[in-house]
Amino acid sequence: MAGVALGSIGHIAAVTVATIVAKDLAGTTLWSGAPSAAVVLGAAFGATLLSRLMVARGRRVGLVLGYLVAVAGALVATLAINGKSLPLFMVGILLVGFGNSANLLSRYAAADLYPVARRASAIGLVVWGATFGAVLGPNLVGWAGEVSEGIGLPALAGAYLLPIVFVSAAALLSFVMLRPDPYELADSSGVEGPPRAAGESSLESLLRRPHVPIVIIALIAGQAVMVLIMTMTPLHMADHGHDLAAVGFVISGHILGMYALSPVSGRLTDRFGSAAIVTAGLLVVAFAALLSAVAPPDGGPVLFVALFLLGYGWNLGFVAGSALLTHGLEIAERTRLQGLTDTLIWSSSAAASIGSGVVVAVAGFTTLGLLGAALVIVPVWLVIARRRALAT
Repeated sequence: MAGVALGSIGHIAAVTVATIVAKDLAGTTLWSGAPSAAVVLGAAFGATLLSRLMVARGRRVGLVLGYLVAVAGALVATLAINGKSLPLFMVGILLVGFGNSANLLSRYAAADLYPVARRASAIGLVVWGATFGAVLGPNLVGWAGEVSEGIGLPALAGAYLLPIVFVSAAALLSFVMLRPDPYELADSSGVEGPPRAAGESSLESLLRRPHVPIVIIALIAGQAVMVLIMTMTPLHMADHGHDLAAVGFVISGHILGMYALSPVSGRLTDRFGSAAIVTAGLLVVAFAALLSAVAPPDGGPVLFVALFLLGYGWNLGFVAGSALLTHGLEIAERTRLQGLTDTLIWSSSAAASIGSGVVVAVAGFTTLGLLGAALVIVPVWLVIARRRALAT
């Protein structure tokens, strides 16, 4: 949890100013959305590669390497800003995204240590650690800019000094104190069938498990709908006369919903089961999408509620679905599957981020909200139809 808190401070500080940096380096808004896509694609690559490394070398090595890649990315981004090079900055922000996958995979390292009945609570606590980054990261950017100017660098480079400090601390903390490796302490209760060696089960065979494809579809749906609406909300508000303070207030509510209640999501999952909470999460996401669609253009409070519920619905599904991916699988099997799932989740984020702009340009924000609610229908039906298999 401490590693996630430190890592998220650095990561969120870096992405907070990424679009501004891209516009400044390019001299046009044409490339301002590229860093967001690069961060997400970096996380997708990192989830796959780091999970493979974890199977071979353990959780600690994978997490430390991921954090170090993020630090390297922040150094590259700092050099790029100082040298006014947009291509080099894109490389740096891609590596920052790659390193953030270590933060995301940390939730599974915590789940390894607990029996099935308590894994969701462990995941919820670790995801909650990102709340520190959501609160402190953006608020440290201004101060870091002053420090950066004081040492002769551009003010915008200060945001990338923060991950150098905080993510390095996460790497050091994990390297020194995450001993023994969570793999060595992993709880194997609830594993189906005889013990299997690492690599013995193919991804194809894992995807045939009754619960696996349903969970993956549910996680992708929740992520895609959240990103679809979240990405366009600031622009929608700005186009209807809201100032930056109002936009920031609504987005802060959304981030609060995403992380602050994670321990509650974990306890609810352990109490009522993953299938029920995944369903509840998807339904909350659908309701939030509909609420955003019908919110009046000047309805800041309504949008605040919609975006908060969008974040919390995502959180319910994310925590419960992540817990369900640990059930009935050997440690190496679930690590590979978790890496694949995170890769698909962040790839869907990139697609949703790009697609949201197209939908709004063609049909408007209301249609975007209705589309988001419609995308949840099939996943909800699948989870309800297969709830017995998920419960088993």
